[in-house]
Amino acid sequence: MQMRHVATLVVLGTLVLGTAACSRGGDGILRNQMSAETRAQLQEAGAIPVRNNRSSVFDLFQNNDDPNVTVEVNRYLWNASLEILDFMPIEAADPFSGVISFDYGTPPGGSRAYRATVYIQDPALEARALRVAVQSRNGAVDRETARAIEDAILTRARQLRIRDSGL
Repeated sequence: MQMRHVATLVVLGTLVLGTAACSRGGDGILRNQMSAETRAQLQEAGAIPVRNNRSSVFDLFQNNDDPNVTVEVNRYLWNASLEILDFMPIEAADPFSGVISFDYGTPPGGSRAYRATVYIQDPALEARALRVAVQSRNGAVDRETARAIEDAILTRARQLRIRDSGL
């Protein structure tokens, strides 16, 4: 009989402690003692973990990503950039941010070495989604050269899309 009382006390104690812990965040700070601004600053600094405010299982299937944080890259622009600038060795490529950095390379039939950085900023197959920065060993090249490369990449990207839509 006494064992039953001890078990009851353990369960009640656990419930009391659990209820007290529920009034605190997992970070050990009472939520009502901290302003929203202070909490946001601590979350940005990484001192407090950011929690998902999902209320049901169905919220998992909704696309609530911030479009200002999510970057999507057009695959045709990506592939066309690699094809058009294939005479330059790739220095770095990040498909998540849409940046391809090429090292110095000489175009076929040319005598001057260039390097380029391609920025794909939008998932649309449009001119505004593509920026190319070109540089020679003597410094930056004129804007018309960069624009000609952008036009070549856009033309090739459209050709790739037309080829894929014919499947």
